Amino acid sequence: MKEQDKFQEKIEQDEKIEPKDWMPDRYRNQLIRMMSQHAHSEIVGMLPEGNWITRAPSLRRKMGLLAKVQDEAGHGMYIYSNTETLGISRQEMIDQLLKGEAKYSNIFNYPTLSWADIGMIGWLVDGAAMVNQTMLVKTSYGPYSRAMIRICKEENFHRKQGHEIVATLANGIPEQQEMVQDALNRWWWPTLMMFGPPDSNSPHTNELMQWKVKRKSNDELRQDFIDRVIPEAHQMGLKIPDPDLIFNEETGHWEIGEIDWDEFWQVIKGNGPMNHERLETRRKAHESGRWVREAAEAYAHKQKLQQQKAS
Repeated sequence: MKEQDKFQEKIEQDEKIEPKDWMPDRYRNQLIRMMSQHAHSEIVGMLPEGNWITRAPSLRRKMGLLAKVQDEAGHGMYIYSNTETLGISRQEMIDQLLKGEAKYSNIFNYPTLSWADIGMIGWLVDGAAMVNQTMLVKTSYGPYSRAMIRICKEENFHRKQGHEIVATLANGIPEQQEMVQDALNRWWWPTLMMFGPPDSNSPHTNELMQWKVKRKSNDELRQDFIDRVIPEAHQMGLKIPDPDLIFNEETGHWEIGEIDWDEFWQVIKGNGPMNHERLETRRKAHESGRWVREAAEAYAHKQKLQQQKAS
């Protein structure tokens, strides 16, 4: 039996593919693209929230936001490590991000204009991430699958934290209610775009599903999220900013209006509201930390020489 056939048989039998197993180059490259994009998204995703740590309305909120940002950094490092099992170095992935050659989630190229935006990121953005990442717990690549188990537990906490912020504002004074509705109006459509282009225009979905890297298509995941979050919004007294929104009694699903995919592709191409600023901030942070990396490397080299001398 050819290696390709053995590989596909393992996929069909729901066996995990491990780093030392034979795999097609295309499978490896698709995983590197997908996992590095995920890791980059976790790291860049700290930036819009980090801006609000000092402005959070209470000590409790500051502590919660600090913990969340710390979690996101850990997720990024964790997934970088998992991606390295595919034969690419972390430095290479980071260089690709800093040069603008690698993608990260479109959602992190939008500004956080109010405290309500932080709630929306937790409730909507992390909620959407949970729908996608829960599916990835069953992905065919073993290291990625196992990483998602831990990450999903923490992301669920982030989602609940965001929901609490949104619910508190929605039940607050009129100015708070207006602020949170405004945030929902701005974050709703970009969040739906997070799942990727429609299946009819997705260049990767069919291949990824054939290999069981993904278990559901972009449109299926988007529909799962819509059906889950709309009742929550209504329960909090929030209005979904979609005049075409209807509930289909026959299918049991909510149906939405047309997504502006032109906006999505513009953001992906680097023309979103915050693309330039996000990358510049990340480049500046990377450069500012150069001395720490150099000091760590020098120390490690010195320790190695001492060990060699002692032996």
